[in-house]
Amino acid sequence: MVKRNIIRIDEDKCTGCGICVTACAEGALKIVDGKAKLVSEIYCDGLGACLPECPEGALAIEERESEEFDEESVKKHLKTLESIPQPHHSHPHLQICPSAQVMHLERPSKAREAVSAQKRNPSMLSHWPVQLRLLPPTTSFFKDADLLVAADCVPFTSANFHQDFLQGRAVVIGCPKLDDAQFYKNRLTEIFKKNNINSITVVNMEVPCCFGLHNLVKEAISASGKNIPLRQEIITIKGDTKASPSQDGR
Repeated sequence: MVKRNIIRIDEDKCTGCGICVTACAEGALKIVDGKAKLVSEIYCDGLGACLPECPEGALAIEERESEEFDEESVKKHLKTLESIPQPHHSHPHLQICPSAQVMHLERPSKAREAVSAQKRNPSMLSHWPVQLRLLPPTTSFFKDADLLVAADCVPFTSANFHQDFLQGRAVVIGCPKLDDAQFYKNRLTEIFKKNNINSITVVNMEVPCCFGLHNLVKEAISASGKNIPLRQEIITIKGDTKASPSQDGR
């Protein structure tokens, strides 16, 4: 162990967007449970190339006791990452953030005909607009509502989104990676403060950056001073629903 400069991650600020992962040439960072984590101290050179890339200011360099930076181990680490198939990627460690991966999902050739032959289900949308940026905190349909907070990609991926998640709920949508996370947190906090929200369901994709949406909602509930039951549902890239990872009684 030596005393040297090394990365420090403020998990309270981190939204799991994954931008720092792609900025680290040594592959020292990854997203775990929606937060940036240091893979190993020996992979971090302490130079801080990732710092200016973080939109939340969650990264800093601190001097502390840690394992020495090991350049040879970094080379082996990157070679290991290179062995994992990564279509359309120029950096080997980008596989850690699958939201950037381009892929083709195979579907049965007659899937479209099968869907067309089925009875069409009615829309369960009860209000408009749905984009979080466009919704004032005091709009009437938030009153005594069960609220659905959905990532932008979810309705396109989940075939039964309306029936499984939207029915009986007010909804807001957004993208934690591409939009202003601080704005989302502030807007959600105001919605929670000014309305009697009965429950909140967050539906996000399985890609790491999308977990930031769940974290933003948790932070907004805390900032509002309310005790609102929170449930998270995760949709896979293929459109399946994973087992609920969390149901926070607040």
